[in-house]
Amino acid sequence: MASSSENTKKALLALSSIQNTDELIESIRKQPDLGNAFPSFETSLSHEGIGTRLKLLRQRTSTDLEYLSGEKCFDDLNVLEGNIENFVGMTSVPTGIVGPLRIIGSAANGDFYIPLATSEGALVASYQRGIKACFLAGGATSICLIEGVQRSPLFKFKNIADLGSFLIWVLERIDIFRQLAEQSSRFAKLLEMKTNIEGNHLILTFEYATGDAAGQNMVTFCTDVICKYVIEHAPIKPLMWFIEGNYSGDKKATILSFTNVRGKKVTTEISLSSEVIKNVLKTTPEAMAEYWRSSTIGAIQSGSIGAQGHYANGLAALFLATGQDVACISEAAVGITRMELTETGGLYVSVTLPNLMVGTVGGGTGLPTQKECLKLMDCYGEGKAKKLAEICGALVLAGEISIAAALSAGHFADAHRKHGRKK
Repeated sequence: MASSSENTKKALLALSSIQNTDELIESIRKQPDLGNAFPSFETSLSHEGIGTRLKLLRQRTSTDLEYLSGEKCFDDLNVLEGNIENFVGMTSVPTGIVGPLRIIGSAANGDFYIPLATSEGALVASYQRGIKACFLAGGATSICLIEGVQRSPLFKFKNIADLGSFLIWVLERIDIFRQLAEQSSRFAKLLEMKTNIEGNHLILTFEYATGDAAGQNMVTFCTDVICKYVIEHAPIKPLMWFIEGNYSGDKKATILSFTNVRGKKVTTEISLSSEVIKNVLKTTPEAMAEYWRSSTIGAIQSGSIGAQGHYANGLAALFLATGQDVACISEAAVGITRMELTETGGLYVSVTLPNLMVGTVGGGTGLPTQKECLKLMDCYGEGKAKKLAEICGALVLAGEISIAAALSAGHFADAHRKHGRKK
């Protein structure tokens, strides 16, 4: 997952914002009602339990949650414009809350309650356990390093010679393409253009910054304008062209995205003491490290892109709750988890996700319950997308910790037997 020198400079800027982590941690601990003790959390599946949880969330997040709680019914069909065709009704997905997840980041700093929409029993309980371990360890450091969203149009020519002449002309007009992109969108910035030649096929990969939107439509519109300019003005015309040559990694797991970035690249880490692992996770640092080593070999043998336990579980649940494009899980749930023993007998854990396609404006983020869920984390609107990405990284970290603990201690089946079956 190497980066260009320009992307490395951007990553260093993000890293420099958390140099003094002690001060950040202390400021987080001074928040009211939290401190250093993990707050108790009502978990019963009852109307009384729901009411208690809603009261806690409203107190600590100043979010009404009227639609999520069912106190207010959605009836404004105009809100759905641009989100659905042939509408007939809503699909209700059970939504649980985990937290507080303590994060020290470049954009996300504090304790967050996170909504997870899922029908998989044991998932919320597992993430809550990992979150408790992270909280008692002082919090997870989570950094959004770099970002970029691609669209990769394909041009077909009569022969390689025509392709070459066309490419020479295109390479001289990058500044024009940047201007066209900015004229097509208030938020899109064309960062760079890469080329790939295969026979008489040319793929041009345009990479954009997309502000606080996930940006798939944004980069499509900008690239379409650029391509139409190219077709109109280029001295050599392609035989045909397509707005996407199936090269950008859109909604699929690819090595190219894994080794670069698609969306936002986040890395998150924590050091867990042996006491936290023993008391909260009911296992040992040695057992978790050994499980990670063994399971990584299994992932390699299976041909996995990256090596991780279950990124898709937490991300899919959070994506559903917050109006993200859930199909992007196919690319977002790719990354690397690492666990190793520390000199003090604890466990260092990190996760790196190079393909987080998330946004806090546009798409489904403005729908009633999705908007509420984003507001619950102070992640709705402009200037919040990097914060959401860092929360995603910390959530995934908590999930990796919990599942590795359960598998290393032999508790995995028992947990699903307890939480994942009808009584």
